Amino acid sequence: MQAVWVSDEPRGRGLATKLTQEAESEAIRRGCPRVFLETLSFQALPFYEKLGYVIFSKLAELPLGGARYTLTKQLAG
Repeated sequence: MQAVWVSDEPRGRGLATKLTQEAESEAIRRGCPRVFLETLSFQALPFYEKLGYVIFSKLAELPLGGARYTLTKQLAG
């Protein structure tokens, strides 16, 4: 498993969006038709939805009081 996150200091300046777009561009270059990722309810769910990711599944109460989401996005190319 690999994880990517942006620390609090540079948030709100578009860094995470740029990193995500770069990763998507590389995936397209490598012939990947879609992205699959996971996030927790207290992490980046609204961020990914804003970038066009769609919830594929939700595991409630994982962790307790929260949820674990899997999201997908069809890539152009």
